[in-house]
Amino acid sequence: MINLFRKTWKEINTGIANRMVQLRKRKKISQKDLAARSGVSLGSLKRFEQSGEISLQSFTKLAIALEVEEELEALFSEVPFGSIEEVINGQTK
Repeated sequence: MINLFRKTWKEINTGIANRMVQLRKRKKISQKDLAARSGVSLGSLKRFEQSGEISLQSFTKLAIALEVEEELEALFSEVPFGSIEEVINGQTK
């Protein structure tokens, strides 16, 4: 069955990009400065902020430059089990 309330990959990426823009602005960092601090090209940063499209490597560099790498490292670290089968599959042998 299709979940009509599940977001698409594009919606998720755009939401993440929007939150990153708000964080950059909150810290009063220009796009040019963030690009220089992170080592990500200004063009890639602008594309990410407009479309949500970026490589994982560049995204990680931006997170480090914005000092939010801990949130990125915590991604998927505490995902609850969805079923007994997942518990069994997750056990080391």
